[in-house]
Amino acid sequence: MLEIDTGPRDVLVTGMGFCLPGPRQTVVRTSDDLWATVARGLSNLDNDGFFYGRVFLDDEEFTKAVPEIPQRYLKNYANVHRFGLLSLVEACDDSGLDWRGTDCADAGVLTGRVGVDNSFDTYLECVRADPGTVSPAAARSLFIRLAVSVTATDVANVQASLLRSGGPNYTLSCGCASSAALLGTAANQIACGELDVAVVTGVDSFNLDRVAHFEELREVAERTDHRPSFDSPPTKLRFDRSMRPYDQHADGFNIGEGSATLVLESREHAERRGREAYGRVLAHGSARGTLASAVSSDESGDSLVRAARTCLRARPSHRRIEPREVRYVNGGAQGDPLFNVTEFNAMRTLYGQDCGDLVVSNQEACFGHNAAPLGAVGAAATLLMMRRGEICPTARCGEVAEDCPFTVVVGDHPAPLPTDLAFSFNYQMGGVVSALLLTGPGQHGAQPGGRHGT
Repeated sequence: MLEIDTGPRDVLVTGMGFCLPGPRQTVVRTSDDLWATVARGLSNLDNDGFFYGRVFLDDEEFTKAVPEIPQRYLKNYANVHRFGLLSLVEACDDSGLDWRGTDCADAGVLTGRVGVDNSFDTYLECVRADPGTVSPAAARSLFIRLAVSVTATDVANVQASLLRSGGPNYTLSCGCASSAALLGTAANQIACGELDVAVVTGVDSFNLDRVAHFEELREVAERTDHRPSFDSPPTKLRFDRSMRPYDQHADGFNIGEGSATLVLESREHAERRGREAYGRVLAHGSARGTLASAVSSDESGDSLVRAARTCLRARPSHRRIEPREVRYVNGGAQGDPLFNVTEFNAMRTLYGQDCGDLVVSNQEACFGHNAAPLGAVGAAATLLMMRRGEICPTARCGEVAEDCPFTVVVGDHPAPLPTDLAFSFNYQMGGVVSALLLTGPGQHGAQPGGRHGT
């Protein structure tokens, strides 16, 4: 086991909870549920030929999980609130935190969001309401929903209210790297002593009719004789077939919805509670390509290299970790050739032209490209791999791209894990990237006490 000095305040991940698309219209809620999908490279995106990561969360399942929420509140919550609350209580239960009591009174509640569909629907309904005909009861209901659902901080506020938390509470939106960046933020707050516990969630939900409408508009735009000039070709959203990360025939990506929550604690706090850890967050780095366009991507991979190197030098270690010591990467490819090129170039720069012994896999085709949850899902899957000593295969990758410089794990079974260190990467349009450096809990981890899978 590689021993790493991370300073006086180790940051442990002690709980995981999810609300993600499961097989046969079930919901992935626990770390065991997540592992059952990612360990075999399964894809839960096919809805009778329509490839979308849909969460089939009915009222009965949600109410059973969170019976404390009065019905008068529930009617004001959109899907995005319900997804976030379910993953939150699952993560708290997994970590042994009594979210019904006072265990989370000082916890930070940090939430990542990208989509605006739920907010837009509520806002539009309020704008269209006629003061001359709307009843007082209906107007009151609209104003409550306006207060709960329209701001970007809506889920964070609802989650903190359930926990009755008095700690930091805010929302971050930086595209598909949102929850990864928040994990880095929370880890820094714990490492410096500002917090002992932080609950980090990435959550998003989309209106498919609206997404399809935007795709139709884009197809019209692409028919013009004077096509806009992009530094990079635009990515392609698909509903007709599955996404294929790193595949020779990758031609687009599927979107998804859902939520993922991780509980982060200082080692001292976890040990006092006798909790077992999944692993440690060592560092986070973020960078943007020096691009003149807000809708392009940094195909050179330079921004990803800088973010990864930030992770390697940001830790208060007695010695520098070299890239070659991080022999597994949970990649950010999403089934679009544009992001394949970005990652291929970045790994050649970071690890050298001869990086065939670097092992990479990706789980986005399991649940869809679900925006804000991506970073938390990637971190959770990576920590489960390190805990179990196995690497999950890349879902839906059948024929690895010819110009791929590293080894991609494919198939339907895990491969042996060659390292105690791992990167988890996320990308967004505009050239912004995020890198997390993760490791196991270390030999001084807390005694078992959680309900983690084995």
